[in-house]
Amino acid sequence: METQPRLSLRALSLPKKEVLSGAFFWLGAFYFVYCARPEDWVPGMSYLPLAKITSILALLALAMSFGRTKRGARDIPREGMYLGVMIGWMFLAALSSPVWRLGSLLRTLDFSKVWVAWVLTYLLVTTFTRLRQIIFLQAGSVAVVAIVSIIKGHGTERLEGVLNGIYSNSNDLAFAIVLALPFCLAFLLTAKGGLRKLLWGGAMLVMCAALFLTASRAGFIDLVISGSVCLWYFGVKGRRPQLIAAAVLVLATMLLGVGGLLRARFMAVVGSGVDPTTQSAYGSFEERKFLYYKSIEAIEHHPLLGVGPHCFANYSGIWKVVHNAYLQIGAEAGIPALILYVMFLGSAFRNLRQLRKREDLDLHTTLFVGALHSSLIGFAVGALFAPSGYNYFPYFAVAQTSVLMAIVREHDASVAAPELAKEPGRRLGVYARTQPSSSKPIPSLY
Repeated sequence: METQPRLSLRALSLPKKEVLSGAFFWLGAFYFVYCARPEDWVPGMSYLPLAKITSILALLALAMSFGRTKRGARDIPREGMYLGVMIGWMFLAALSSPVWRLGSLLRTLDFSKVWVAWVLTYLLVTTFTRLRQIIFLQAGSVAVVAIVSIIKGHGTERLEGVLNGIYSNSNDLAFAIVLALPFCLAFLLTAKGGLRKLLWGGAMLVMCAALFLTASRAGFIDLVISGSVCLWYFGVKGRRPQLIAAAVLVLATMLLGVGGLLRARFMAVVGSGVDPTTQSAYGSFEERKFLYYKSIEAIEHHPLLGVGPHCFANYSGIWKVVHNAYLQIGAEAGIPALILYVMFLGSAFRNLRQLRKREDLDLHTTLFVGALHSSLIGFAVGALFAPSGYNYFPYFAVAQTSVLMAIVREHDASVAAPELAKEPGRRLGVYARTQPSSSKPIPSLY
């Protein structure tokens, strides 16, 4: 029986020398600075605005290479447009904020860097090799952050406030770890050599330990959901029963070894226990319910433009944000921004659905499709319990699905081009979409 040929994305019309290497370098530097936050743990780095420097240099490098990009502004997919319009709407919401216009405008301006990073990712990441490098920087940086957090937070009750920015809150740290774990597992399974596998396996164990030490209930729920999807892809469909057994063993060990505070915080939901930790966790649970109702009130009173990006804490009266990304966006930027946000995330799932339908992708590409799907499902569900509307990680993941989809389509178009020359009356795009996905396999990735 003839084996179905597999499509590998390594050789998708790969040029002899990749262009825009300078711009790509600075894009990678921006990813590293945002994800690893070296200014928080490398002495002397805190005096430099590294995120601004790397983003500006990436833009300058791209501008100097204008006309040499494989993709252009017209090629930006609908999800990129959704994000751009959403950020534009946020600027309107900031200018009309009934709470604090200047502060909201400045915070929105800072958040708008994610659109710059998104567009640069789509324009510059034109090969699967570059996509792996970007994901490697992101996943590896979170692993480093987990190690640094455990070292700096040694002796504290919870890993909270150890680093700044997106890792200052224990829930945000746990959330970032969960979103990165599927990529770490993909790198573990595709790594060559025992040492690399050992390093990725050790990194995942440290990340899981850091997650349990945050005692984040939302993070744990997110881990169970994202991990279940991940094990479905890599364990069940990938026929690796040992992976499922190892995951259950690690989860049980972590719960028993470093999950005592997490278990106590879960028990606090029903109000059991009288110790200060349990009572504090129960108070947090009640506070979050109040913030949910307060965010719905904000949407009801300011349905079009909200109270202004990053202004809900002021509006709430208790200086706390709502632990729900959807309500966070809706309350602060209005229902139109919330609709665009959902459409933006929905586009990523549509891309992944199309990729999962293909039967000609090689093993390594299939693993990263599964990792992206697991991470995004983890975010979509975990966002119900976390104020992650301005966290860059899900925006990066959506960009990566768009890049992967574009690479596959470009391969299909390159396959269709010789046939199109024989039938000049047909359009290339239409022809490529009507051909079988495995019409012309290309050499293996590894």
